Amino acid sequence: MASEFTARNVHNAVVTRVLQGNGEAPHPLRRAAFDNAGLEEPLRRLINKVAAEPTRVTDDDIGAVKRSGLTEDQIFELVICAAIGQSSRLYETALSALDKVSASDPGEHAS
Repeated sequence: MASEFTARNVHNAVVTRVLQGNGEAPHPLRRAAFDNAGLEEPLRRLINKVAAEPTRVTDDDIGAVKRSGLTEDQIFELVICAAIGQSSRLYETALSALDKVSASDPGEHAS
């Protein structure tokens, strides 16, 4: 049976890979970065920036996390988890909005 390549399936595969696949960062820390929850400073500050204002991430943000004991590889993985987590929240919100519009009276949203 061939797998179906839908946007949802591809998205789920990416999320599963970053959260559960091989890597240097511990799985619970990856989940926390993905969810942007339960993190301690200075990692919390970095992950918040990645999720909310990624253009404001600085070398100092990365340096502070390195000094806290994480390696560059771990930091990279956690930044990816944070970015994919934020993108996932936006993606799910968009899909929910589309579902609501699709389920409503077609005459309600006439252009």
